[in-house]
Amino acid sequence: MLFTRKPLFIACAIASSVLFTACSNNTEEKKQDSLTASAPATGEASTLTERNAKQRLIDTLQKHFKTANINAKIIDIKTTEVPNLFWVNLEGMSSVYTTADGKYIIQGDVIRLGDKTLHNVSDNLQAEANKKLLAGLKTEDLLVYKAKDKTKHVVYVFTDASCPYCHKLHEHIPEITAQGIEVRYIAWPRGEQFMPAMESVWCSADRQAAFDQAISGAQLPPATCKNPVRDQYQLGLNMGVNGTPAIYNEDGEYLGGYLAPSELLNRLK
Repeated sequence: MLFTRKPLFIACAIASSVLFTACSNNTEEKKQDSLTASAPATGEASTLTERNAKQRLIDTLQKHFKTANINAKIIDIKTTEVPNLFWVNLEGMSSVYTTADGKYIIQGDVIRLGDKTLHNVSDNLQAEANKKLLAGLKTEDLLVYKAKDKTKHVVYVFTDASCPYCHKLHEHIPEITAQGIEVRYIAWPRGEQFMPAMESVWCSADRQAAFDQAISGAQLPPATCKNPVRDQYQLGLNMGVNGTPAIYNEDGEYLGGYLAPSELLNRLK
């Protein structure tokens, strides 16, 4: 069914272009009071009229979702650079687009042409939402590898001890931190069967040592504490994560799946 999220995928799959770099998770309105897509995508309605129109569009979509038996909660709707096309942020699933009348939704990417590089029109909108979510995390709930000497950059990495590409990235942690990059791991087990291992890591007195063991295939003692692993998994879903590793900067911008240390530094610059 449309929007169905299936978190139990366990095979390694694609992250970007043709490269294998991540492990996969198992009508124009003319009325004055209409919400148009010609305004800058600030994420905030500038007038009461626009806010009311935005709420009407949300109500319309939720009504259509209910009629179609689609269990989707709208977090926010924002204008895009495409006339009469809106970006819809959904809880626990990937974002979609909708037309101004709320009659149609579009799943997938909308790409702007005309430049040498392709541009996904939702990148900035998703990053804005991601930034707020990442800013709400507490460092004590993460697995943190501090930068050597001065911290120049901070990256958030959704990771899973069972993922080969996470293992490959983890091998480069000393090189990455030596470049002034602080790495903050977020637990994102790719299936229910991988949840216990990540919970055991997060419940360990020394998370770094425990993660080293888990990622090498060692069996850890069962988790014995209240932990944030499931909440972090849900966070990833809200951000559109569908595989590991998934690397983001502090501004919520998705940098890629597995990246070599030099490539990661270049993207941060």
